[in-house]
Amino acid sequence: MTENAPSSPRTPQCLVRPGARTWRCTPPPAEVRDFHAVLPGHSPTPLTELPRLAAELGVGRVFVKDESSRLGLPAFKALGASWAVHRVLAERAASGEERGPVTLVTATDGNHGRAVARTARLLGQRAHVFVPQGVHPRAVAAIAAERATVTEVAGAYDEAVRLAAEAAAARPEAVLVQDTAWAGYERIPGWIVEGYSTLCAEIDEQLTEGGHAAGPDLVAVPVGVGSLAQAVVTHYRSRPSRRAPALLSVEPEAAACVLASLGLGEPVSVSTGETTMAGLNCGTPSSIAWPFLRDGLDAAVAVTDLDSAVAADDLAALGVSSGPCGAASLAGLRVVLTGEGGEERRTALGLDASSVVVLLSTEGTAANPTAAGAHRTGGE
Repeated sequence: MTENAPSSPRTPQCLVRPGARTWRCTPPPAEVRDFHAVLPGHSPTPLTELPRLAAELGVGRVFVKDESSRLGLPAFKALGASWAVHRVLAERAASGEERGPVTLVTATDGNHGRAVARTARLLGQRAHVFVPQGVHPRAVAAIAAERATVTEVAGAYDEAVRLAAEAAAARPEAVLVQDTAWAGYERIPGWIVEGYSTLCAEIDEQLTEGGHAAGPDLVAVPVGVGSLAQAVVTHYRSRPSRRAPALLSVEPEAAACVLASLGLGEPVSVSTGETTMAGLNCGTPSSIAWPFLRDGLDAAVAVTDLDSAVAADDLAALGVSSGPCGAASLAGLRVVLTGEGGEERRTALGLDASSVVVLLSTEGTAANPTAAGAHRTGGE
């Protein structure tokens, strides 16, 4: 196991990689968007333009994809969970398996587990959610409020995933619905990634409505195991007739597994520490995400808790509810464009004063409660 190298908040880890914009892949299935469109309570989440950030960052326009309310939950995760569970139940029905309630088992840093539990409750199924150390008690309570069985694990996220997989394998009526993949477990995580494609399709439509049909010049995405980033790479690298934007991944310094993997050129696990970016506190990239991240990401950066907290405060002042994970995208872009070496990175990413940037704010403040006073001081 490879551990994170210690770094100072003043010298954040950052990597820019040439050539990623020329890589191409196959697109996600079109039927995902149609599926989400007919779900009760579904509507596209806002894409909010923030001119003040554009001026600060020296670009033409900055938009924030605000996932603080998606299908009744305060994060984007319901997109993947709903599509994956739909596919699981449809497959079981087609195979003639017993139609009694299924127990959907998963591990989570918060948002994914609540999305699986909500989907299970709405469909008359059961949920069993494993939660690692470091998840805020209110986030754990929100999962339990969806009528899920919750098991709190005395260990990190990777340990919770292991225990959830063992629990699912031990019960014939149970199905593991995990948003990370490993050898031998790829299909359901792949469905979850497909579910996230709706978010990217909405961005295209909303930018067009806002007078920018050419699409973004850069998209910044918070990263845990890399499943959302895989969906973003898939969307923007599967459009041969359209301009390919630069894609930036952002992780906590305490859990920068994708950055470490990109630096070494192969997937590695890192020892994770404590971070307020609980939903990103993951030590191992998803096996199915890794090839997409390796070939399709233009840049990767790790940020401190204070970086994300300041970004969350600034977004709140501009009318966008964003938790520490969601605000990481702004924090990361600030490091890339305004930190030491920022001008060189700006040039390498093809950005100038006319560029259009999209920041994915993957959760609202309700998704990941933080201690009062943690923001400006960095205290826990």
